[in-house]
Amino acid sequence: MGARTRTGADFETVLNSPPGSPFGFRVAVRASGAGISFEVSGADPSAGPSKTRRYLLPDRGHQSYTEFFEGLAGDFGSRTPGGGRKAPAPPDFRAPYQVLLTENLAPGMLYGYGDPAVLRVEGRDGGGAWYYLVATSNDAPDSFPLIRSRDLLGWEFVGFVFPRGRKPAWAADGEFVADYWAPELHRVGGEFRVYFVARDRRTRELCIGVAKSRSPEGPFEPAPRPILRGDVIDPHVFVEDDGGALLFWKKDNNAVWPARLCDLLGERPSLVAELLPRREDQVTASFLLTLWPWARGLAPMERFFVQHTFVEGVAETFADTHERLRSLSRGRVRGDAFGEAARGVLRVMRTPVYARRLSPDGLSLVGRRTKVLENDQPWEGHLVEGVWVTKQAGKYHMLFAANDFSTSRYGIGAAVADSPLGPYRKMEGPLLRSTPAWTGPGHPSVAVGPEGRPRLFLHAYSPGRVGYKQFRALLTTPLVFDERGVRLP
Repeated sequence: MGARTRTGADFETVLNSPPGSPFGFRVAVRASGAGISFEVSGADPSAGPSKTRRYLLPDRGHQSYTEFFEGLAGDFGSRTPGGGRKAPAPPDFRAPYQVLLTENLAPGMLYGYGDPAVLRVEGRDGGGAWYYLVATSNDAPDSFPLIRSRDLLGWEFVGFVFPRGRKPAWAADGEFVADYWAPELHRVGGEFRVYFVARDRRTRELCIGVAKSRSPEGPFEPAPRPILRGDVIDPHVFVEDDGGALLFWKKDNNAVWPARLCDLLGERPSLVAELLPRREDQVTASFLLTLWPWARGLAPMERFFVQHTFVEGVAETFADTHERLRSLSRGRVRGDAFGEAARGVLRVMRTPVYARRLSPDGLSLVGRRTKVLENDQPWEGHLVEGVWVTKQAGKYHMLFAANDFSTSRYGIGAAVADSPLGPYRKMEGPLLRSTPAWTGPGHPSVAVGPEGRPRLFLHAYSPGRVGYKQFRALLTTPLVFDERGVRLP
């Protein structure tokens, strides 16, 4: 596939498309320090002669890779990244969003209010209620900002759940290594617990951990080990009327199937044209297969940046691509290498959300898990995630995010059930989606507002500034619940 040399942090590798790819490329990848460059040779998109272009990335972040793939699309006819600066927002949707926060409140807060979880804590001695919010911090040195407000209008910084030097001993730390995601603060019994996601420092798998405090403002003491392993994310805790608690989580299969599909297509590149009928997606897949021997060894998030444009193409017509792959796998006898590999990809092309009861101390799970949700509607694309369950009007309402978090297709859906474990009946289509002013609304939480009615809290990007480690604003909107479901006022 190519030649490779390495000296310390510097390296060079030259890669060629696997034989049988619909489009052929030769790519020289060179890295020096934090930057990286790609020298790409391939056919002109207008069917002209081969040409060579060089792309220099100043760093290895999401925006730099997005700009690289935008340039590649213009030069070689691959897919234009949907998360790029030119991504259009649907102009026909309006929502009663109230903007709460558009700036970081304190030094050390780097990325805003992604995955916002709001807890209302009634005041003591007649002092009134406080609203506490925790948010994703990605790989920032200080993890999980904690802020508070009396009225949702004026907010003040409290601190970090895990300041630098006080991270959980089991969790990875460091730039482009740590992924501290999706914390939730809940009062269970007589204590406050933060459930969160981080990577295991040895295996790099995503795990769910817990930290406890006697106060909603900390300090929080993390448990010595995760309560759940195996590439799981987005923990949500639902506290029942009797004080018991359920843990909901998502199996992060959307981080698994792209690699397995690349492995499959790398073995049989001719399948690219059968799975992806659009020329731009075939060019994108051919280019990714060229890079794959190098990219598959990258750290998880950088590998995601390299694969992202390919994933967008699959996700845009996810149901059709899923069915084409299923058709190709049908009729293959047991033991057939291709059939087994294809079925293996199909098994992880859904993202199930599970629930299981928490032990009274909140440090383990008891009983059997129940699958409560998965992506099965066209608008959801390749994933559902970020669930939140609230009991309203005698029913259990589940709010959830779906589709690609860094595109305008990301949105919030809803489902209703007679039990917290379901079965849940989804409303058709999204409840909330992008507007011209806000892109990618997602990861909902629900709390009773100062006016005494339920409010939804969510994050969203400013148009054209989307992606991993981009700032996400905090928005809210009132909701109306009834036994049939949920709607906007």
